[in-house]
Amino acid sequence: MTTPRKRIWGWWSFDWANQPYNTLLLTFIFAPYFASAVAPDPVTGQAMWGWMLALSGLVIALSAPVMGAIADSSGNRRSWLLLWSALYVLGAGTLWLAVPDATNGTLWLVLLAFAVGLVGLEFGIVFTNAVLPDLGARDDLGKISGTGWALGYVGGLVSLVVMLLFLAENDQGVTLIGLPPAFGLDATAREGTRFVGPFTALWYLVCVIPFFLWVPIRSTGARAAGAVQRALAELGQSLRALPSRKSLFSYLGASLLYRDALNGIYAFGGIYAAGVLGWSIVQIGVFGILAAAVGAVACWLVGKLDSRFGPKPVIIGCVVLLLLVCIIIVGTDRSMAVFVPVAEGSSLPDITFYICGALIGAGGGSLQSASRTMMVRQADPARMTEGFGLYALSGKALAFLAPASVALVTTLTESQRMGVTPLIVLFLAGLVLLTFVDPDGEPEFRCASS
Repeated sequence: MTTPRKRIWGWWSFDWANQPYNTLLLTFIFAPYFASAVAPDPVTGQAMWGWMLALSGLVIALSAPVMGAIADSSGNRRSWLLLWSALYVLGAGTLWLAVPDATNGTLWLVLLAFAVGLVGLEFGIVFTNAVLPDLGARDDLGKISGTGWALGYVGGLVSLVVMLLFLAENDQGVTLIGLPPAFGLDATAREGTRFVGPFTALWYLVCVIPFFLWVPIRSTGARAAGAVQRALAELGQSLRALPSRKSLFSYLGASLLYRDALNGIYAFGGIYAAGVLGWSIVQIGVFGILAAAVGAVACWLVGKLDSRFGPKPVIIGCVVLLLLVCIIIVGTDRSMAVFVPVAEGSSLPDITFYICGALIGAGGGSLQSASRTMMVRQADPARMTEGFGLYALSGKALAFLAPASVALVTTLTESQRMGVTPLIVLFLAGLVLLTFVDPDGEPEFRCASS
């Protein structure tokens, strides 16, 4: 028999299992490698990466609410989760093909593979987040969510350390501890760094097992027959009702903006460090270790604050912190740190960016953890997967906006530093909309979700 505590640990294992896609692929290893070594040049690489994220975000935005509604209407959530897991593993594993100075055909294949894995990741998160209300009382969800996100950070940290110590090679062909890549991988062909894709896929396959063994995914009891038609009809009703639900509508709008900006930081942070500061993959990996370590501690602590004071003040504080980080990043390159000129060869820009990494880890993870507990308060308890589908929609409906605006500004100004400026505007707009959000959610849902 699966105990309640075991169910929670099983649910936490999903955060541990999926985090390397964000840590290793989206942020610290593969994205900067793609921009600096696979694409023709860093500026072109950043622009291509931005357009790929924009298009995949659009696909997720249009599909996630429908998938969530179908899951609620059919009750067959476990099969859907197996499908999303397969896409995750397929997409990650295919990134092995990202050879240095790739041909155009290989470039587009690699970008497509990354997008497929990203779709699997995001849809899997929609379905597993919908399980959160079943794991404990309402006042405990902040701690459960925060601890899960903290464990996810630890998983990302462990996987990143393994990559840096034994696999990812620097320009001299050795890892962080001066060894050639493990398993006889060819450093001259960047096989150590390219192995990050298959490594991420294998990590997920092994670590997600407790989730499928210990988390009983509650069936809705609905008939599978006609599930698509019912789902679309119910989703249509939910969308039409959104404008009348002021708090939910405002929250989805706010999260649309601030989570898009946060994803922009994750997507372009490593690329920025490689192109503007000239950091190697190993240096970016150390930056990632710092961010993950600080983020894990912060998520655990902030989860307790979430349970005590509610998620709204946590969200506001994190958005303000990340807004300040973006301003600092725009004001930092090899010639200056926080808009103050520095001498040639100064280490102050590097130190500044390491500090920003720690703040991104603390603010980003805590923001996402508190955001999903806030969604539990705002959503209809009877349509939780659909609610998290709408939550994914709010995170992806304009998911093309941050990467596309970064790509556009980067292209127009031919400056990676100026390309980050749109993220500041998105964080500010999200803060404005948060003022209209009721911290306890819609009145008609409160009793049912308590």
